[in-house]
Amino acid sequence: MDTGWRYRLASVGGVAALVGLAVMLANNGTVQAAASAVPVLGRLPVDPPAGAEFVIEVALTAAVVAGAFVPLYKPRPRRILDIVALAHKRTFVAVFALATIGYFDYTYKVPRLTLVLITPLLLLVLPAWFVWLRRPEARSERAIVVGDDPTQIATIARGADLPLLGYLCPTVVHSLRGSESGRDDREIETPGAAHAVDGGRQSIGLSRLGGLSRLEDILVERDVDTVVLAFDEPDRAEFFGALDACYEHGVAAKVHPAHADTVLTDAPDPNAALVDVEIEPWDIQDYLFKRGFDIAFSLTGLLMLAPVIAAIAAAIKFEDRGPVLYRQERTAVFGETFPIFKFRSMTPEGESATPIDDEENDRITRVGRILRKTHLDEIPQLWSILRGDMSVVGPRAVWTEEEHLLEDEAETWRKRWFVKPGLTGLAQINEASSVDPRAKLRYDLQYVREQSFAYDLKIVARQLWKVAADVVSTLW
Repeated sequence: MDTGWRYRLASVGGVAALVGLAVMLANNGTVQAAASAVPVLGRLPVDPPAGAEFVIEVALTAAVVAGAFVPLYKPRPRRILDIVALAHKRTFVAVFALATIGYFDYTYKVPRLTLVLITPLLLLVLPAWFVWLRRPEARSERAIVVGDDPTQIATIARGADLPLLGYLCPTVVHSLRGSESGRDDREIETPGAAHAVDGGRQSIGLSRLGGLSRLEDILVERDVDTVVLAFDEPDRAEFFGALDACYEHGVAAKVHPAHADTVLTDAPDPNAALVDVEIEPWDIQDYLFKRGFDIAFSLTGLLMLAPVIAAIAAAIKFEDRGPVLYRQERTAVFGETFPIFKFRSMTPEGESATPIDDEENDRITRVGRILRKTHLDEIPQLWSILRGDMSVVGPRAVWTEEEHLLEDEAETWRKRWFVKPGLTGLAQINEASSVDPRAKLRYDLQYVREQSFAYDLKIVARQLWKVAADVVSTLW
């Protein structure tokens, strides 16, 4: 399925057809009789319409649902989870509108039993329809090059087996490149490529679409499928910012094989012109399991530990009258930042980004030393997990000020940024901390390579056992 009007027609037609089939199924006598056997649904009258009344019901329902799904008709890049979430929201909007119409006008009323029966059907089939429409093999691949290295951009434009729409690069870099060679600000020239004459200038015809700040706008406006990264230094902020934009919009990313070791890839072929970047290492099933476990774990922990939370807060306040919680900015996926909260275990004065062992840290309070030994200072981070900023398992989120020091100590440190940070991880259960960044990075990258929901459960079980042992040894 191509983009443009063909996609729009298929979207609208598919929604109308699926809604019509759902209404017909919900009005089937056998289905309604089976639904009436359910105690709650048995109270609703069984009155499937016939003739003109049935036609009006199907037409009204299809029109209302199709109208509610207008935001999904425009072809634009979206992640699968975003498509499903938006389709569910629009389904509930349509059902509410149908219920409201029936409340005020009996002539166009959709029977309550029919409305109840079609809702789960629409929640299932309509998201599946839009996901199917946006499947990769049904789309005409549309790619752009994003970077700050004119040489790479030219090389990719010359050799990439992709339909390139254009490229994005910083204005300063492009102006310098253009001024050196006498070119204009619209096109890049590559030696040895097939050239076309345009106003006295030779070019390959690859248009500059703007600066890096326009990336998200271009992804949406041009319905881009693939972004090819062409940065001189792949670990710079713009590089991960581009990856973050690809992640948010469900766009595939590729890099030159020379930079494959700076990102997550599947055993790149050294002879390939471009290699795929694993922007979402988790597949959809494991992601749903992981997020469900995160919500259940954090909610259960916050409820069960409520008395402990109150006791810890009172102890901290009683010791030095200082604040109970400590707030710090941590690094998340693709270099984004988010605030985490911990029970304060140190005096606020003299904070330093340099990692230091607890035995050598004279800022730790008496209550704080107990909290750190028993890991109870981490309890407030359950709220960050519930919000979705963190996961239960993942590379430990690092203070943003400390991150710069650790990057200098360990190469490829930023590979940790491809996974949501966690409350615990493989490094924590093996007692590798930021004091030894190379060991910590080794364990974190091992987790990134081997991650799965079953692997997460094993790490959580080991961490809970470790916490229980630390609590017992501290108290006794």
